[in-house]
Amino acid sequence: MKSKASEESQTSKSTHKKTSNSPTSPIPGKWNELNRKQRREMMRKMQSEDLSLEIVHPHAAGIDIGNESHYVAVPPSRDSQPVRCFGCTTAELKTMAEWLKRCGIRTAAMQSTGVYWIAVYDILEDAGFEVYLVNARETKNLPGRKTDVQESQWLMKLHTYGLLRNSFRPSRQIRMLRTYWRQRQDLVRSGGRHIQRMQKVLTQMNIQLANVISDISGTTGQAIIKAILAGERDPHELAAYRNARVQASEEQIAQSLEGNWQDDLLFVLGQEQSGYEFCQKQMAECDRQLAQCLAQLEDRSQGATLPQETRKNRLKKKKGNKPQFDLRAELFRMSGTDLSQIDGVDVMTAMTILSEVGWDMSKWKTENNFVSWLKLCPDNKISGDKVIGKGRTPTNNRATSALRMAASNLRLSDTYLGAQFRRLRSRLGAPVATKAMAAKLARLIYRMLRYGMKYVDQGAEFYEAQNHKLQMGR
Repeated sequence: MKSKASEESQTSKSTHKKTSNSPTSPIPGKWNELNRKQRREMMRKMQSEDLSLEIVHPHAAGIDIGNESHYVAVPPSRDSQPVRCFGCTTAELKTMAEWLKRCGIRTAAMQSTGVYWIAVYDILEDAGFEVYLVNARETKNLPGRKTDVQESQWLMKLHTYGLLRNSFRPSRQIRMLRTYWRQRQDLVRSGGRHIQRMQKVLTQMNIQLANVISDISGTTGQAIIKAILAGERDPHELAAYRNARVQASEEQIAQSLEGNWQDDLLFVLGQEQSGYEFCQKQMAECDRQLAQCLAQLEDRSQGATLPQETRKNRLKKKKGNKPQFDLRAELFRMSGTDLSQIDGVDVMTAMTILSEVGWDMSKWKTENNFVSWLKLCPDNKISGDKVIGKGRTPTNNRATSALRMAASNLRLSDTYLGAQFRRLRSRLGAPVATKAMAAKLARLIYRMLRYGMKYVDQGAEFYEAQNHKLQMGR
């Protein structure tokens, strides 16, 4: 005959097995803090309670986004035909919004499928609905083969019980700014590809201009290429276009311009030069639109003046593809803080971050939430309070890529952050150190935008002394 203790133990095990997956089960941290008697008492209490799901959004709808049509599901009590199919035209989308209003719907959930969801999102948002844009990975729990009708109903059910998280989408002003900046970045990459093809064509003709000039898109390189396309072939005449700042002499440049002139390659050179000039023209138009868009944004500097740049060579770098207006001053007026004061973060990086996430950090409760959203936190697989594996969280977030690039630039920086990056790289390797420093930069940006904190560099020597003191104290 089994003892009473063994029966209670088996009862506890069986009830734990039944209720461990329930929404009201205790969190692991709290559960581990309870003793055996408290755990049994907790299990009895959970058995006596109603474990049904709580309705969070009673007026919810689910939308399955497609290329040619969208399937919309509402609760069966709202309409005799609870699932309807609507086309992708604007008239059909407005009809969808009117039907949802007649059904008494207040919030709708949809997946971020390509770019097809954008038009639906905008029209429903303008109509006064609360739209949830959810990640498709969080809705793949429906067993069996799914149809569009079942998918819309499944989204409605999950959203009704509050089981879907809303994705971050910036305000309309930030989205406009982001569109202009992304277009400009695409033009910069296109111009770079044209330069690479021009350099390849010159090398095929044995014109070694890239060996004596650092950048053929500069003043000297462009003057020589335009003269070549105009018909000039004399190396000494071409070398006379040399700018005084070029370190190579005219004789060295003339020797590099002796090659095999071929009509087919010269034609390709002309095509690539025209493409590069067109990209530069398009970038100038983007700069004008950016300046107008930034000027229309609210002034959040509150009368403060732009901090003076005291670090050497921070503002004396080559202009390259930077905008043709004072972007640093506009970003300070728009956000109320100068993110370029952070080491590794230049004006272009600050513009990328602000155009992707905006200046309102209240969307994330803490800086850790912001780092997690950027996919810069560790992805540890934990079981039984032990790390059993480490995964990687891939992301195509442009703000994350900009922060990683800024962190990698700290390698040669003689600053506090630079010394910290070099120490992490020596201990953990370059990839882990880059991710850790990118998370560090994200936290600094969050504090500056959320709390108005100012960044002050304490220097590499201070970090080394602090680290030495810490090591000696162990």
